[in-house]
Amino acid sequence: MMMKVKIVADPTAGGKAGYELFAAALENNARVFGLATGSTPISTYDEITASNLDFSKCISINLDEYVSLAPTHPQSYHAFMQEHFFDKKPFSKSYVPDGLNPDEQEETARYEKLIAENPIDFQILGLGRNGHIGFNEPGTPFDSITHRVELTQSTIDANARFFDNEKDVPRYAYSMGIGTIMKSKEILIEAYGENKADAVKKMIEEPSTEQVPASVLQQHSNVTVLIDQAAASKLTKKY
Repeated sequence: MMMKVKIVADPTAGGKAGYELFAAALENNARVFGLATGSTPISTYDEITASNLDFSKCISINLDEYVSLAPTHPQSYHAFMQEHFFDKKPFSKSYVPDGLNPDEQEETARYEKLIAENPIDFQILGLGRNGHIGFNEPGTPFDSITHRVELTQSTIDANARFFDNEKDVPRYAYSMGIGTIMKSKEILIEAYGENKADAVKKMIEEPSTEQVPASVLQQHSNVTVLIDQAAASKLTKKY
C-alpha cells in the first residue's frame, strides 16, 4: 500500500499540513490543481489564502457541482470556491461543472475532455462518512468517468443544513468519476472528526472495494491521507 498517512492534532494543524503539500506541489511545478468543496478543506484553503503562494499561472478544476444551481447561487460550489479561494487567490483559469446545463451527456463529455486536456497534477479530496469521494457514492465503478449522480438520501440530509428547506436541496450533481480522479498525479485526502473514523479505517486498513469508494486510493502511487486524532481513532496500525 502506497498511502502516506499523516496524523495531526486537529483541523487547524491539518490546514497547516495541507498548505505545506500545496506549496511543495507548486514548487515542483504542479500547474493544474483539482479542488474540492465542503467543510473539510476550508482550514487548508484558509492557510493558502493567507500565504504568498501564487496560482496566477495555474489552472484549477473542481471535482463537482450541483445540477440546477446557478454559479451565483450561494450554495453552489462555484460560489463556495469564490468565497474560500478564488477571490483571494485567483488562478489563470478556473473550471467548475456547469450545473445549469440540462444535457447530461454534453456536460459530462465536455468536462472529461477538459480534464484530459489539462491533466491534474495535484488533487485535494474530502472523505464522506460513507467513504464517498466527490459525489461518487458506494457502488460507483472504480473506472467511472465524469457523470451525473443521483444523490443518496444521506448526502441530501447532510447538505440540508445549508438550505432553507430540505426540498430545496439539489437531487443531482455532476462529478468527476473515480477513474478520472485516479488519473491525478498526486492526491491529498483530508478527513477530520470522529464521525469520519469508520470511513478512514475502511479506506486505509480494509480491502479495496467499490462499496467504499475512497479505498480505491490504495491503488494510487502518490496519496497522502491527512487526518486528525479523532478521525484516526479506529486505526489499528501505527502510522
